[in-house]
Amino acid sequence: MRSARPVGLLLSAAAVLLWAIGMTVLQPLTEPIGPWSERLPGNNTYWARDLRFAAIVAVVLGLVLAGRGHLRWSGPGVLLGGLWVAADVAIDRADPSGVEATVLLTAGGCAVLGAVAAVLLRRDRRVRPAAADRWALTGAACVAGVLAMVAAGIESPTDREPELNPAASATGALLVVLTVGAALAAAPARGRTRWLLAAGLGVAAVSGVGLVRAIPPGPRSLPQLALGAVLLTGVTLLAWDWPGGRPAWRHHALAAVAALVGPVAMLLVVGITMMVLVPIGATFTALAGNSPINAADSDLLVSLGGVLAGLGMALLLAWPPALGYRPDPPSPSGPVGPDGPDGVAGGRPASAERR
Repeated sequence: MRSARPVGLLLSAAAVLLWAIGMTVLQPLTEPIGPWSERLPGNNTYWARDLRFAAIVAVVLGLVLAGRGHLRWSGPGVLLGGLWVAADVAIDRADPSGVEATVLLTAGGCAVLGAVAAVLLRRDRRVRPAAADRWALTGAACVAGVLAMVAAGIESPTDREPELNPAASATGALLVVLTVGAALAAAPARGRTRWLLAAGLGVAAVSGVGLVRAIPPGPRSLPQLALGAVLLTGVTLLAWDWPGGRPAWRHHALAAVAALVGPVAMLLVVGITMMVLVPIGATFTALAGNSPINAADSDLLVSLGGVLAGLGMALLLAWPPALGYRPDPPSPSGPVGPDGPDGVAGGRPASAERR
């Protein structure tokens, strides 16, 4: 997909803007005043931090899309994301706020993103063009899909903050676009049917994000799960091969069941682990110099849970045979032809679809 590079970079830049707004506008709203123990914050107090971390992941996923899944883009992108998280903690500790800080952080973030992209583009000129890494792109779509579901359901202690719904909706919508873009870039062929399917999936999922935000937190769970299931099932419809020119509906039905059950189970496991064994949310809170969550509640980093659950779903749905990879048959005992083995990365395409 020729548009993958500009679209990916544009989406990364949009994520930088969301991150800057989250740091300078939203974060000050979440920090309680006063060091007294009876005023320690409770569950979901630092919802702005979760939205910022989701935006940082979106920056990385945009670079993966721009690089069409190739390791020479995704590797530096992941490294940039790790460094960005460290910078986020340091900047959070400095407590910036106001329009000037928003503009400064946006400009600085876009400058860093542009410098990284320039280096990667220069490196690309020295190598031969290669087909997209469909496995990496499908995995990126799964991560974006689960994280979109998580961002759409972000809560606060009161859920009455006027800034929460617009911020969560914008972050969720951006992740939806990344999900659809990465899945479409992973498709073996992009005919009219897949483009229409991608457009329909995008419209339905963005509308779903708005619907989830319009529902109070209690009844929000089922629409949130439905949003994740629709997104992840749509990823398989876009990215998987269509043997004979049409989807293998039985396989997609199984994927839909996995998309409905898998993220919830993985989020529960990750959440319990972070509450009992690895208090990573409390660690980030302490490093940023913010007030700790009171002992009766939990300091969860739900955006990290969404990333880990998305990686788990990628292992289930970025299935090599469904993406057109087959192991090569054993080599014959006779002489080997001059053309060498068929396929990409030691595999052969599973269907008749071609780029």
